[in-house]
Amino acid sequence: MEGNTSNLIRFNFERDGLHRHLGGGLPKGTLTIISGPVGSGKSAILQRLIYGFMLHHHSTTLISTEMTTKGFLDQMDSLDYPIKKNVMDGSMRFVPVFPIIGTAKKRTDFLQRLRTTKGLYETDVIAVDTFSALVMNDIDESKSLEMISFFKKITGRNRAIILTIDPSDLSASIMSPFRSVADILIELKTEFVEGTMEHIMYVTRYSHALGPVSNAVGFRIEPRAGFIVDITTVA
Repeated sequence: MEGNTSNLIRFNFERDGLHRHLGGGLPKGTLTIISGPVGSGKSAILQRLIYGFMLHHHSTTLISTEMTTKGFLDQMDSLDYPIKKNVMDGSMRFVPVFPIIGTAKKRTDFLQRLRTTKGLYETDVIAVDTFSALVMNDIDESKSLEMISFFKKITGRNRAIILTIDPSDLSASIMSPFRSVADILIELKTEFVEGTMEHIMYVTRYSHALGPVSNAVGFRIEPRAGFIVDITTVA
């Protein structure tokens, strides 16, 4: 029997049916980590989730190390995930740090800024893409535990946090605590099969799921179509 669906942050979108593989939605008050190397699809999956959140009126903040505001809107349009009206009405808050990283010297204060910047944690969902790139010059084992404690306080307010992480950016001793505390852990891999690169989403952990969760989901990303579940990738 399914639990109380009011505890879900929904991202249902019938065009791809991703929600049917991921418990029907994100449980409120959870920390999600999407982990994978460059090119594995971390950002694309997060963009798909964000579009789903917008469809179901869940306010979202995205802190991005990779794109400007215009670049983000153009990328969403290219995937047929139109969200300009959400940005305009404030239900989608986009916070670019790319201009800072791209033009300034190496910064070592992003962890502090993540914790202290007002307004970042007022929405239903807070996402950081890519978290590891943002903090790699600032984080150590002690600071990682402090940041985890901070994130847990935020999720304790019934908000959801999503972090994308490239494991090659962080040492194993720093990555391990984040993997351990994540309520939802999704690990992405790419495999060459018969000359074709295939993307696979492995759901390592999905706590508090209110619906079925697939262990592995093959997918591809296509212009004007966005995220597509590829049922032929995973046997």
